[in-house]
Order: sequence, then structure tokens, then C-alpha cells
Amino acid sequence: MKITVIGAGNVGATTAQRLVDKQLANEVVLVDVLEGIPQGKALDMFEASPVEKVDVRVVGSNTYDATAKSDIVVITAGIARKPGMSRDDLMNTNCAIVRNCASSAVAVSPDAIFIVVSNPLDVMAYVAMKAAKLPRERVIGMAGVLDAARFRSFIALELNVSVEDVNAFVLGGHGDSMVPLPRYSTVAGIPITELLDQQAVDRLVKRTRDGGIEIVNFLKTGSAYYAPSAATVAMVESIVRNKKRILPCSVYLQGEYGLQNTFAGVPVKLGRNGMEQIIQIKLNPDEQAALAKSAADVTASIGKLQM
Repeated sequence: MKITVIGAGNVGATTAQRLVDKQLANEVVLVDVLEGIPQGKALDMFEASPVEKVDVRVVGSNTYDATAKSDIVVITAGIARKPGMSRDDLMNTNCAIVRNCASSAVAVSPDAIFIVVSNPLDVMAYVAMKAAKLPRERVIGMAGVLDAARFRSFIALELNVSVEDVNAFVLGGHGDSMVPLPRYSTVAGIPITELLDQQAVDRLVKRTRDGGIEIVNFLKTGSAYYAPSAATVAMVESIVRNKKRILPCSVYLQGEYGLQNTFAGVPVKLGRNGMEQIIQIKLNPDEQAALAKSAADVTASIGKLQM
């Protein structure tokens, strides 16, 4: 198994480190346009391998030759969001970056599954799919796992319970119109709507929607990378080990949930072939309307792309 991570910034480097620690590949390749950065970080990671007792080769490169025949390609490249910057502000700058990354990577790894992490996430997944000219099963956006993890964390804090017992679903686009689903979010199988009053649920939903910018506002000059990298690796692990986990991921919808030709987060079965099934859960009218609005926001952004 060979995995390439494009972008050696905080998200990319932390993702590569987690991949190595979990021994999810025989070789991890870190690619970046900045000379010396991927090489230095890759060497540093590899030098930790005797201590951690992991036999994974880590390679850094400024070109795509080293990534040839990768099984999975993770795209994290792009500029980070700054305070006061919306996800849409990032769009056209990151569009050019992601388009180049996807087309360059697929040229030497035509059978790879692509996981897109760059923001604005759903739009960048669309850009990658079109640039790489791949079927929708092999281009998946990382969003819902991260958003659900944030929701789960906040629920655990609110109820003072273990995060292990908390499950949550967040659908829709990765942005202000994401759709956390309290009815499908549980603690030891008990819906949080039975454990918290509506005011508390609404507060947690809002904090989940604002989860990314909350961290940006603290950091001032950067954005989240520990949780995004963990969420990405959870998706990679399900694919590599053919675990067939049901995870909320951004995928290209063609009629599912009544949505057409757009990317949005929905429950997905992830296995060796990438996106193996879209799970269609029953939504009430309010949830369906919120999901449709979120998807419409993504579609509108796609329409503004300078492709």
C-alpha cells in the first residue's frame, strides 16, 4: 500500500504522521511545492520510526514522480482560512491549486482513490473529480467525519460523558449551512434530544457549525489540523483495511436525497473500492429542507468557479 499526501503544511504533515503511526501503508509520500519542506519533514518522520517501531518508508518530494502508483492520494494543499475570511473567499485561489494537484497525481496514479481535504471542501472535491476525470466512487471529500467529531466532543463536554459513547451525524456542505442531526446523535444509543433540552441542543449545533472558525479565531494565523488529520486518517483506514465503516463524507450525488450533480455530506460506506454505497436515511421535512439548502449553496459556489 502506497499513500501520497499532497501539501506538507500542518494538515498534510500531521496526516502523514498519523498514517505512519498507524502503519496504514508501506510507503507514505509527502509532496509540496516548497523546496526542502516535504523532504525535511519526511526525513524527520522516518527518523522517528525506530523509536515508534514502525516500518514505513517516508519520502518527501517537490514533484509527482515519487508518487507514482499510489493507492490513495490525499489532497490537503491550498491556502488556509484567516480570521474574517469565509470559505468562499478561499475558492478560486484553491481551485487552481487543487486542479493542478489532482491532474498531476492521477497522471502517475490512475487507479488511486482521492480524498480531498482542501477548503472550501465540497467545491474542491468537485474540482478534483473533474480535473482527475475519475468516477465519483474514487473522489471523496473529508468533512462530515470532522464535523461529527466536533459535535461529539461538544456533546460529551455538555453531558460530562466519555466521547467513546457519543455518536453523531452531520450532513450537508462543510460550511455555515452544514446540517447536524440531533435525532441521529446519541449517547450510548440514547438520542441527545432525550438528554438535553432544545436550547442546549441548539447551542451545540451552532458551536458545531462554527467549529472551524472558533479555532481560527484562537490561532489567529492558522486553522485546525489535529482533528482534520484524524478524521482524514479514519477515512483512509476504512479504505485500506476494507472496514466498510459508515461515515459522513462529501460525495457527488446523482439523485440521492433528491439532490443532483453536486457534492454534499451524506452517510457513506467506505471500503477498498472507495465509496461503495450511499446510505439514505429518513429525514423529516425540516432536515430535508436544510440539506437541500446546504447542497444548493455548494451548487451556487460551483457555478462561480473559474475553471
